[in-house]
Amino acid sequence: MKPVSERGVYYLVCTRCGYKVKATEEDLRGYGIRVKIEHTEKEKTLVLKEGEEANLPITREVTCPKCGYHEAYYWVMQTRAADEPPTRFYKCRRCGHVWREYE
Repeated sequence: MKPVSERGVYYLVCTRCGYKVKATEEDLRGYGIRVKIEHTEKEKTLVLKEGEEANLPITREVTCPKCGYHEAYYWVMQTRAADEPPTRFYKCRRCGHVWREYE
């Protein structure tokens, strides 16, 4: 974004697409812009609070690397590029240790 004056008012204008926003004094000092990005529900990250694991599925096909227990909650998230397989996360039902497995 670069500052541009139009009739005495400064705007920060994207040199690529032409998007512009009215500049503040702070923006003009550093030639930067701070815009709050709004994410959709689909883009938000899953955050589990203590006790909310009960809503997740359970698997008995893994072994906790910390305590050796054979039951864990699991969930799958796309953490890399779309053409890469998703990442599976596990949380041990006994000790609460969380680990990941790349498919």
